[in-house]
Amino acid sequence: MRRTPRQRRRDVRRRTFRLAGAAATASTALIGGELLALARRRGPRSAVATLREGYRSGTANETALMNLFLSFVGTFGIARAVTALIRAEIGPLRNMHVGSRHVHHFVPGIGLSLLAGGASIAVRHEGTDQWLAFPFGAGAALVLDEAALLVALEDVYWTDEGVLGVQAGLATISLLATLALVVRAVRRGEQAADA
Repeated sequence: MRRTPRQRRRDVRRRTFRLAGAAATASTALIGGELLALARRRGPRSAVATLREGYRSGTANETALMNLFLSFVGTFGIARAVTALIRAEIGPLRNMHVGSRHVHHFVPGIGLSLLAGGASIAVRHEGTDQWLAFPFGAGAALVLDEAALLVALEDVYWTDEGVLGVQAGLATISLLATLALVVRAVRRGEQAADA
């Protein structure tokens, strides 16, 4: 049985809401779990100082993963908000053009990711990787936000097919948050086993 356009749109929305739920659940578990554990150990008053110390005391790989997660989520949200403002013609921002060609934000995203990834490979220093995770995550968010455009090879950003970018971004947020949770759980398990 063929599905009507309305049924297809409804299915796309449902998938997107499920992915948004998974992204929110994984992110809330990551952040909320850390804050609850912190409040139990230190009390709510010293939470900021303890969070700062926890960030600093993590391994270089944990810090890089957290920076990647934070920059991806922040950039994904900003990209969605800015494109909505541009589309609504609110504020000073407009689409970027080089000559008569519209430059989509996946272009600087590819550049950011390639530069950060290449620098990480070239430098091979864990301390630097945690800082290169910021531009890498931001670039990845800019690319995945326009995944539908890259797959369809036409400007489908604001169409029903364009929701693929949102879905890819939400799925990536879920995976990054889950990966961060697993890394932290393994580290705590190792510490408990060594004690």
